[in-house]
Amino acid sequence: QVQLVESGGRLVQAGGSLRLSCAASGRTFSSYAMGWFRRAPGKEREFVAAISWSGRANTLYADSVKGRFTISRDNAKNTTYLYMNSLKPEDTAVYYCAANLGVWATADNEKYDYWGQGTQVTVSS
Repeated sequence: QVQLVESGGRLVQAGGSLRLSCAASGRTFSSYAMGWFRRAPGKEREFVAAISWSGRANTLYADSVKGRFTISRDNAKNTTYLYMNSLKPEDTAVYYCAANLGVWATADNEKYDYWGQGTQVTVSS
């Protein structure tokens, strides 16, 4: 079992920055990959970013966030981060972190086994 708790979401102006955190507990954190997804109002959940078990091996990003968002992890703190820069109103969504018990990053949401409850990010224009 893996428990995930997101934090850091809030209201921010366009062009601003945020750091989301996802604290994990349960299984050994360094044994699985992590991902971030988001669901905007009226839309399907979509992939944002993913990172492999070690972080150094591979990361993946959605085209819409590439160059603006950075995913990282601190295995000593059992935490995954999503650094969000140059935020746009279209980034407004509930952001979810998820754990994939495989070791490699993937954008396929069906590969994720555990999900957090989400944190709201609202970007005002």
